Amino acid sequence: MTRKQTRLSLILAALSLLGLAVGLVLFAMRDSIVFFYTPSEMVEKHLGPTTRVRLGGLVETGSLIKLPGGLVTFSVTDMTKSMKVSYQGLLPDLFREGQGVVAEGNVAGDGSFLADSVLAKHDEKYMPREIVEKLKAQGKWKG
Repeated sequence: MTRKQTRLSLILAALSLLGLAVGLVLFAMRDSIVFFYTPSEMVEKHLGPTTRVRLGGLVETGSLIKLPGGLVTFSVTDMTKSMKVSYQGLLPDLFREGQGVVAEGNVAGDGSFLADSVLAKHDEKYMPREIVEKLKAQGKWKG
């Protein structure tokens, strides 16, 4: 083997190993590369209380309850399933019923969601495609 062929074979071997490593990392992270789960996906996944996730959807109309001490409870829906969310703290200014929201936290033992941060989405264009399709089918889409 000439020196040029040896160098080329080493470069190809290194690129192959790098490609394999990237493939293994992406395979291991396939469930983690999600911006948020809808309530239906949360039920399907059966996530444990130690798993930190983001829950996204619409704040269900009539579900917002503000309790003394800054505790807030509301339901997040994807128009198929709903999940009750508890949050301690100040809500974003754009937070309201019928608005898109992403809550970050853990699933409680009773199946509700304990959020430690809540983000309000300011525009429907950030809504998941599934929710937009369900709203259009129900005639509730404003876009």
